[in-house]
Amino acid sequence: MDAELKSLRIDRGKRRDEPSSWAKWWIIIGITLLVLAGAGRLVYGRLNAATEVDIVRVRSTDSGGAGAPAGDVILNATGYIVAAHKIQLAAKVVGKVAWIGVDKSDKVKQGQILVRLEDDDYRAQLQQAKGSLQNLEARLAELVNGSRPEEVQRAKADLEQAQADVQNSKVTLDRTSGLVKDGVMSKQALDDAKARYDGAIARYNSIKNTYDLARIGTRKEQIDQVRGQVESAKGVVAYAQTQLENTVIKAPISGTILERNVERGEFVTTGFVGDKGAKGYVVSMADLNDLKVELDINQGDFAKLGPKQRGSITTDAFPDRKYEGAIDEVSPEANRQKATVQVKVKVLKPDEFLRPEMNASVAFLSEAKPATPSAPSKPSIVVPAAAVKGNKVFVVVDEKAVQKTVRTGGTMANGIRIEEGLVGGEDLIVNPPETLKEGDRVKARKS
Repeated sequence: MDAELKSLRIDRGKRRDEPSSWAKWWIIIGITLLVLAGAGRLVYGRLNAATEVDIVRVRSTDSGGAGAPAGDVILNATGYIVAAHKIQLAAKVVGKVAWIGVDKSDKVKQGQILVRLEDDDYRAQLQQAKGSLQNLEARLAELVNGSRPEEVQRAKADLEQAQADVQNSKVTLDRTSGLVKDGVMSKQALDDAKARYDGAIARYNSIKNTYDLARIGTRKEQIDQVRGQVESAKGVVAYAQTQLENTVIKAPISGTILERNVERGEFVTTGFVGDKGAKGYVVSMADLNDLKVELDINQGDFAKLGPKQRGSITTDAFPDRKYEGAIDEVSPEANRQKATVQVKVKVLKPDEFLRPEMNASVAFLSEAKPATPSAPSKPSIVVPAAAVKGNKVFVVVDEKAVQKTVRTGGTMANGIRIEEGLVGGEDLIVNPPETLKEGDRVKARKS
């Protein structure tokens, strides 16, 4: 048994046989092939991976015209948005600002009070003018109404008394004259009697004139003269009242305050205005629902435009917002230095995003031509300008990019019109990469 167990022991001294050189080469070749196969599969997968692109569906619409559909851009111009009617509201009278009730950007209604000036002086002038008018009106009423009955009766009594004095003086004169002839009285006494008689007659004549005036009233010329003075005084009162009312400055239209030019305590004038002196106007305002785009059109392009020419308006501040417009005003004369003609385009539907003095661009659009039997209307296809490279576009067919040749028409506000090459319904690649080639696999970019 011991002999058998000893025969089963491993001989540690004996070395294991090493593999042959051919076996080693086969192992190295196998590993290399596996590595090359993996790398080739990875490269093939990357080379044939689908490129992510922006895709839009091409749509066709009825243009309603022939030859040159409506909406072609015939001219682009840049300018500024302006208020159709900007108002610098000034005071009609001079004075200090006592109160101002608006600030920049405030919306106001027509007739709303904006500014009040100090009015103490104007109230005093009005009161003085009213007093003068009342005085003249009383004088006119006195002349028109004439003397009162009591005054007429008194004048008549004075006349009768004067008449009695004349008669008494006549009797005294006759008596004295006889006595002088008889030598009883001196000639001096006759002279005194004669003087008293003459004085009585003069007094009688004066009182008679007074009585006649009291009875028949004042002359028409005198009444007309005072009546004219009354009318003049009424004008003074009206002027003073107007000056007082002008201390309250109201909004002439409904609109928006563009600038507040005065503060409380500042002096407002109607005459010369210095840089640091009195202010010539209190606020400036405009109706921001009535805006225009002011453009300078080159004389060479002016013939492209017609009356009421339509256009699409965009601003640098909000390029994604478009507004409809139409030519509303054309300058009657050109600018010799600039060789331009000023044109104003009315914004048909402005909103709160538009502001005066903003930069704006106007793309003037052509008018539609009516269809005729010889030139029937045809569908209009408009694609984004970024999809057209030269006269080529890429469309997606079976998840692959297919290049097509197109014939383009005019540039429109929303892209480029395609005359030939597309029929509508194609999946068009927008902004195709420079490396994109015919047959490349593509897929829509995830938004």
